[in-house]
Amino acid sequence: MTFTSEAAFEKALIQSLTQKGWEKGGIKYPTEQDLINNWAHILFENNRGIDRLNDFPLTKGEMDQIIEQITELRTPLKLNGFINGKSVAIKRDNPNDKAHFGKEVSLDIYDRHEIAGGRSKYQIVQQPQFKSKSKILNDRRGDLMLLINGMPLIHIELKKSGIPVSQAYHQIEKYSRQGIFTGLFSLVQLFVAMEPEETKYFANAGPDGTFNSDFYFNWADVNNEPLNNWQDIASSFLSIPMAHQLIGFYTVPDDTDGVLKVMRSYQYYAANAISDKVAKNDWSAKDALGGYIWHTTGSGKTMTSFKSAQLIANSKDADKVIFLMDRIELGTQSLNEYRGFADEGDDVQGTENTDVLISKLKSDKASEVLIVTSIQKMSNIKDEEGGLNARDVKIMSSKRIVFIIDEAHRSTFGDMLLTIKDTFPSAIFFGFTGTPIQDENQKKMNTTSTVFGNELHRYSIADGIRDGNVLGFDPYKVMTYRDRDLREAVALTKSKASSVKEALADPKKKKTFNKYMKEVNMAGDYDSSGKYISGIEDFLPRAQYNRD
Repeated sequence: MTFTSEAAFEKALIQSLTQKGWEKGGIKYPTEQDLINNWAHILFENNRGIDRLNDFPLTKGEMDQIIEQITELRTPLKLNGFINGKSVAIKRDNPNDKAHFGKEVSLDIYDRHEIAGGRSKYQIVQQPQFKSKSKILNDRRGDLMLLINGMPLIHIELKKSGIPVSQAYHQIEKYSRQGIFTGLFSLVQLFVAMEPEETKYFANAGPDGTFNSDFYFNWADVNNEPLNNWQDIASSFLSIPMAHQLIGFYTVPDDTDGVLKVMRSYQYYAANAISDKVAKNDWSAKDALGGYIWHTTGSGKTMTSFKSAQLIANSKDADKVIFLMDRIELGTQSLNEYRGFADEGDDVQGTENTDVLISKLKSDKASEVLIVTSIQKMSNIKDEEGGLNARDVKIMSSKRIVFIIDEAHRSTFGDMLLTIKDTFPSAIFFGFTGTPIQDENQKKMNTTSTVFGNELHRYSIADGIRDGNVLGFDPYKVMTYRDRDLREAVALTKSKASSVKEALADPKKKKTFNKYMKEVNMAGDYDSSGKYISGIEDFLPRAQYNRD
């Protein structure tokens, strides 16, 4: 479908979104204050109880308190914690609420688990008005904003057919530089740039950040085929529940570099596949196989593995989620990375030694669910003479334990993993690898599938190169045989001659010999009728590939 105007594209997109969980009607041409009033109304409706707003609406002063908190937090990274913190505290100044006047009350604002139900409200804003921060600049209007529970969390800029999507994301960058996304609008977590045949999405870099087009992504399907048509995007990426999940689960505030990140589609599918597998696991079964994720090196496996664990921990589908590293130094590095990805409510536990690891495995504390340790420490836990007593092992092995193993091609095929599996027979294991062990290169009669189970998701190096997520190859051709030597070997075989001299001495052999030396192409190809014509390379025996 071709759109000759942005207005026509905007209308069609809104219609499609309303069929995918967003409310009809929408809010047209609102100012920031109009949207604050809308949010105040939603907060009131969701918090009318006697222990919260006591059926008395929020005042302007109370909403100012909330906006002030947003202004102080300022960056998308900190505001992600605010949004996903579920609640906000205010001091009541509505004199009609005598029970709470002058007291602090807590208001529910957003629950990432309450998707497409309960108090969740999904609104579309058309042409929001942005007040210019400069006297010499005109006020601006955006295209679309998507509100969840009254908060503007996704901003969309559109371009008509034939206009490159780069113009849409450059416009977003320009708005950001001009200070448009401040105040209430600083809550925006995701930007979406769209033209009818291409869509890019990216996290809000914030007032201090730098936008980088290397981190503008195309959404793709589960097989990593990019989805570019606007209707496909509206039906998947921007639909409810997907949009709600993106904000609640698949944005990652990385404290390591102070940047809000959003997961790529393949990371979403992998994390989802693992958490779904755990949710359906039969914990009474022994030696259950979880599966493995084949994601190429450099594609962000650490973030994906952390997000998988966080989803499992938040869903309460397991008692312990253990990141198992190949070496102690890797464990220290990963512990720091995981802590950087963690929300305020997450507590990623390190293990200084095996005794500390044992105490955290036995613990029932909610803060000791996510644990990072090495395969060496974990394999030290075994019930044997002079080792742990049977009671400790029984306490630990009775828990629902998920092991997530990074770089699953290294030490996971040795005796240490067998020891861990024997000690925790009801645990479920997942592996992440960029180089899975297949039948052709099996180790100790094992492959990645026999150790972990079926492949749950794949993002190959070919996908990564295509998407620009990993570096491509720089091939350099090294000849193992000269073309002339190959031709001569084939020509002698076909002419049934033992030497060139013999082939040229016999007219019949000479004709055949010269045909393969001069007429036959090196590579086979199809003729105009579609028939395949063999080339010199097609006549080479496989035996040549087995030579030193």
